[in-house]
Amino acid sequence: MPPPPPISNRVRELREAQGNISQAALGDAIGVTRHTIIAIEQGKYSPSLESAFRIARFFQVGVEDVFSWHG
Repeated sequence: MPPPPPISNRVRELREAQGNISQAALGDAIGVTRHTIIAIEQGKYSPSLESAFRIARFFQVGVEDVFSWHG
């Protein structure tokens, strides 16, 4: 099994802070599947740059408020 990507995120925390938005609803809003959101939250998948910006825009925060790079 490959090591997790060197990117951490606050997606689950932000979803919960904004009224427990479902993973499916966030996925629909940014154009990815619920399974993609799950993988991002678990640190098993790093989103594309476009998806990262869409997630940040959805929560009305900066990309670096959602994602951190540990390289």
